[in-house]
Amino acid sequence: MKIVADLHTHTVACGHGFSTVEENVQAAKRAGLLAVAITEHGPSIPGGPHHYLMGAMTQIPPRAEGLRILRGAELNIINTKGKLDLDLERMSLLDLVLAAIHPGTPYRGETSEEHTTALCSAMENPYLDILAHPDNPGYPLDYKKVVQKAVAEGVLLEVNNNSLNTGHPGRKNGRENCLEFLEIGKKEGLQIAVGSDAHISFSVGKMHKALLLLEEVNYPRELILNHSLEAIENFLEQKKKRIQNKLRNNFNLD
Repeated sequence: MKIVADLHTHTVACGHGFSTVEENVQAAKRAGLLAVAITEHGPSIPGGPHHYLMGAMTQIPPRAEGLRILRGAELNIINTKGKLDLDLERMSLLDLVLAAIHPGTPYRGETSEEHTTALCSAMENPYLDILAHPDNPGYPLDYKKVVQKAVAEGVLLEVNNNSLNTGHPGRKNGRENCLEFLEIGKKEGLQIAVGSDAHISFSVGKMHKALLLLEEVNYPRELILNHSLEAIENFLEQKKKRIQNKLRNNFNLD
């Protein structure tokens, strides 16, 4: 299986990354990718960037070194109502918005039911595109509810390569959880994205474990967003309609 883009990478600007935008782009080029997303953490994570950074990301060119560059963020879900830690105005400036529950943020949910409600509510945000590492065992989920809500809202779930690294702290059972939501996703027609979650340029484009898992479950190629650049561009175009529809229905920030 071939993937043309890494849709989840971080730079030094995220607060705990080690490379620059240019270094990530060069690494993506060396990996033979056609696109790379720069997805910095939202401001409520410990050491995270000020929200001004998200507005400044428009300074990153949409194309460089022959690659498509997506300006993005991995925001934090900060309460059980699914609130994200960035205002809609700044979200509207980004190409790609990921979100997840992270430790150390204001999020205080404790049960699987609360975590599931938080993610399902977050998916109603008009700008949210991808739920990052939904396999995180620290926040157990009702995957059937999450997958069905994702399909209904046009939001993707991520297969995160870092989650499949057994040495990653806090990702025990990541593989088992990925398998669970992928099996449900096949039945429900869930679109997914694949990302390295690189925090250093050496990891950009390294998604081998995620791809092996997708081959193992025989996940439909057409449901994998970054299987082609055309699919990504089509998704971004459809995103405009999704945003308009949700805003028209008076999306509630609270």
